Amino acid sequence: MIFLDACRGKKTPYTPVWMMRQAGRYLPEYMEVRKSAGDFLGLCHDPQKACEVSLQPVDILGVDAAIVFTDILVVPLEMGMELQFIKGEGPFFPKPIETMQDIEALSIEKAAINLEYVYETIRLIRGRLAADKALIGFCGSPWTLATYMIEGQGSKTYAKVKKLIYTDPALMHALLTKITAVLKLYMENQIKSGIHVAMIFDSWAAALEEDAYFEFSWKYMKEISSFIKTNYPQIPVIMFPKGISGYLDRIDGDFDVFAVDWSTPMELAVEKLGDRYVLQGNMEPTRLYSKEAIKSGVEHIIHVTKDKKHIFNLGHGILPDIPVENAQYFIDLVQTLTKKV
Repeated sequence: MIFLDACRGKKTPYTPVWMMRQAGRYLPEYMEVRKSAGDFLGLCHDPQKACEVSLQPVDILGVDAAIVFTDILVVPLEMGMELQFIKGEGPFFPKPIETMQDIEALSIEKAAINLEYVYETIRLIRGRLAADKALIGFCGSPWTLATYMIEGQGSKTYAKVKKLIYTDPALMHALLTKITAVLKLYMENQIKSGIHVAMIFDSWAAALEEDAYFEFSWKYMKEISSFIKTNYPQIPVIMFPKGISGYLDRIDGDFDVFAVDWSTPMELAVEKLGDRYVLQGNMEPTRLYSKEAIKSGVEHIIHVTKDKKHIFNLGHGILPDIPVENAQYFIDLVQTLTKKV
């Protein structure tokens, strides 16, 4: 399996490629299934439909790995928080976390059990996925989940959650510790259900200054990764902290792949991390609007990573209005240009 081999640092016949958010709105086939599910959460809760959209990019584009279709916020939802997805605005928690009592009311065991629809989706995908394709499972980082749970929604300033860091760090650590405990169980159940690779997304990593980042985010990501690598050493782990190019000197931990976001120069990632980890990424997603931009972007990344272990991806998720033919061109180009003669 080429993707698994690449995650483990083995030589592969070409550089494997997939895209974050590859099961998404740019595909007409996805939109048809989503419409039939009623809404976004309805799609997440329907294993048959979630399986179908997870497989679409493999069948349509020929990517080298599928990623389970779900959302990082189903975890706080199943811990006991009310979650809404508001059209045009995104996710919203009407009653955000404010006190220690709010944290104590969250359930660890119930959440892991209530996420059964994700595990069933994984089992269904594995039953239909081609033998040479890998399946990626994932979770959000404790810090990223906590930001939503405290802010109540996406934020530009992160004022509420960052205020807690500096005024009540004990409460913040209590929440992060509880989320971490849930995520260990969640990822363990994903592994038992059939994922080949585990990925941890830290979407809001750039919200924190350096020391705070390593205390309130990276520390907990490492704890989850170490749990996986200790108990399931055969499962590669991908870490994706978005927007921390200035902190790369301090990156360490027991994981296999470091996913590079588009704002971090690949040259810098190669210099700082290329000898220790497989690198993933990091083409700027908006390059997919232009085939010329795709070609120059792909050629540049191939040149920079030519002597390093690498998995091709975008530096963040594919955008919903990207032409499908451009996404197809990107996948085909990577697989063609990186093919070993």
